Amino acid sequence: MTELNGKIAVVTGASRGIGEASARALDDAGARVVLTGRTVSDLERVAADLANNPVILEADLAPPRAGTDLAERVLAVVEGVDILVNNAGIPMRRKPEELTEEDFDLVFSINVRSLLMLTLGLGPSMIERGGGSVINISSIASLRGPLGRVAYAGTKGAVDAMTRALATDWGSHGIRVNSLCPGLIATAIWESDRQNIPGLIERLEDNIALKRWGYGDDVADVVLFFASDASRYVTGEVVAVDGGMARVGAAPRRRD
Repeated sequence: MTELNGKIAVVTGASRGIGEASARALDDAGARVVLTGRTVSDLERVAADLANNPVILEADLAPPRAGTDLAERVLAVVEGVDILVNNAGIPMRRKPEELTEEDFDLVFSINVRSLLMLTLGLGPSMIERGGGSVINISSIASLRGPLGRVAYAGTKGAVDAMTRALATDWGSHGIRVNSLCPGLIATAIWESDRQNIPGLIERLEDNIALKRWGYGDDVADVVLFFASDASRYVTGEVVAVDGGMARVGAAPRRRD
């Protein structure tokens, strides 16, 4: 049910973390993966392990037209796209009194504008191929109101709203559009804090119902579900992949 032989997938931010894990999962399922990101050496490291003739495209999604330009470059090297994983994004922690217009423009340019324009640029090729799947990587910041992240949370709320709207626009073309909201995922962004702040890992785990951090593979397995026919009747959904952090309580840790 999760076989993707003959499918073309694009993964943005594929050089590490959730993007890398997603690219590996899609390749394992048989898809040919177009890897995009800013660090070519890391993309080459990921591509070296992939089996299905991967493509590497260097891309910085901050400048104007970056999403549109990337879509054009993708379609110049592959015949069309079946799966798009919009994973590229930047975090931003700013107190309201610290937030500048430049900060706002930067985080929205990458997390919202380029994401949407890349999707719109690739959508016609999905329609020509009879349908497809768009998977937007959002965040539980869109669900629970994090401290000091008003602009970042705004970008993820926008992604979730656009997900529902595009699912409406493109449903009749057989294109499914869904959003995943990862919680605490042990990626490189957290590595320094996890190693250097005593008690951080355990303290944050206490807020998670399943009592552990997530890993890239935890999200990638859900990406694979939405990329495949296993989710053929699911669209417009916003799904938390967070061990229960955003929407359910966390019982005290068991002391066996």
